[in-house]
Amino acid sequence: MSEVLSKLSQDSKELKLPSLPAVAIRILDAIKKGKSFEELAKIINADPALSAKLLKIANSAFFALPKKVDSLQKAVSLVGTEMLKNIALSFVIVKHFSFKKTSEKQSGTSKDNAEKRPFDYNLFWERALTAAVAAKMLAPLLNIKGADPFTTALLMDMGIMVMYLCKPHDYTRVLEEKMISDLPIIEAEHKVFSFDHQTVGSEILELWRLPESIYMPIKYHHFPQKAPSKYKGIAELLHLADIAASIYHSHQTVNNFNLLKETLIGRYGFSPDDFDDFIDSIAQKTTEIISLFEVSTEEIRPYSQLLQEANEELGKLNLSYEQLLIELKQEKEKAERLAQQLKKANKHLRELALRDGLTGLYNHRFFQELLDKELNRAQRYGRSLSLVMIDIDFFKKVNDTYGHLTGDLVLKHLVEIIKFNIRKSDFAARYGGEEFIIILPDTDLKGAVTFAERLRDKVENISIKINKHTIKITISCGVTTYWPQLGFKTKAEIIETVDKALYISKTSGRNRVTALRM
Repeated sequence: MSEVLSKLSQDSKELKLPSLPAVAIRILDAIKKGKSFEELAKIINADPALSAKLLKIANSAFFALPKKVDSLQKAVSLVGTEMLKNIALSFVIVKHFSFKKTSEKQSGTSKDNAEKRPFDYNLFWERALTAAVAAKMLAPLLNIKGADPFTTALLMDMGIMVMYLCKPHDYTRVLEEKMISDLPIIEAEHKVFSFDHQTVGSEILELWRLPESIYMPIKYHHFPQKAPSKYKGIAELLHLADIAASIYHSHQTVNNFNLLKETLIGRYGFSPDDFDDFIDSIAQKTTEIISLFEVSTEEIRPYSQLLQEANEELGKLNLSYEQLLIELKQEKEKAERLAQQLKKANKHLRELALRDGLTGLYNHRFFQELLDKELNRAQRYGRSLSLVMIDIDFFKKVNDTYGHLTGDLVLKHLVEIIKFNIRKSDFAARYGGEEFIIILPDTDLKGAVTFAERLRDKVENISIKINKHTIKITISCGVTTYWPQLGFKTKAEIIETVDKALYISKTSGRNRVTALRM
């Protein structure tokens, strides 16, 4: 198995790499072993529904055969063994990877839950069949010979199906990235997976033992210029068929229409009328083919009909130029108001994420980010940076005596004292529980000790009145200072030093300040 398929299948709890159904394997084996068509017909006839579908498609406008076909033997004489075999495979693969099979049986979910999943299996096959019809129609016009354009185009996006089946959550991210950022599907896939559906599709089809003439062009259908010279023509055909399918199955209908028109008229000599007829014929023939494959979908309306309906809708608009300007101005003002509200809401959410819910101080995570920034600043400018770590003495006793709600109020009172005594350039954070930490930029050890002593003294001399209780507390402090001139120290080393200083204060009688040099 290739490296890409191995990556795709590893740690996949939802589903392992999908395999071909038994009848498809038997068909491939029969062809590979060079068995006669009579033996191949026996395999196909063992599935009456498959046999009936093959006869229907042989008699459809898709092949436009000169006379009615009533047996597989007649069909093969008019259509060819290779084509009939590939069409049979197409029916089997589409049926096997249908909505019901993939969403209910393989994934083990109910139909209701499956319908809520972001991947639309019907739309996938509807688009694939549109591309297959377009490729079949384009092949003789572009003089592409010796290939099976229908089956190859039908399966060219099989990698998308396989990637979703193996990693549904990751591929949902791809679809979201494509929708939000408007990225091409290939770029969105590389962003999430580091590989794309071209490679996956080509390698899974090779694993299923489909012929090289099918899986090799698929590997390059988004970038046909990179294909080996042997497969450049069919790869280019797939690329154009993909654009044609996008005209009917994407939100960039006009862009794809213009791109295909420019290519077919400019490079391949189509006349404008021929091109318009070609685009409409895709819709008409695809609708017939889709019904044979039993893909649930609405009728695909020709592009000319879509264009006519759009023009009729435009004709219903009776707004004057002035009215349009007024509406545009109103919508612009509305958008600006919403943008400001969104900006304000995002700022509020960010604040909530950075703040401790109880005290309103910065939380431990943001303290770590702040300390990184201040350390970089101190190193860049060669200035001192001090830390003061604070712990409330015997705080457990306060909780045990008065309850945790009162304990929370005591924490809030201490925070107010801290806020009142720090400078605008200082940063206070709740380090955890009853511990707090303060960053003092541009402050030497003497200045930090003076600040800590002042804070300790204020706390000791304040009585906190809560309900009918008067509560007095004291704090222990640890202090350290980082001087870049004395040698580089890591953040972990600085925090470890101030924590050790606090520990000394607590084990030496509490209600005191201890300073340790780095």
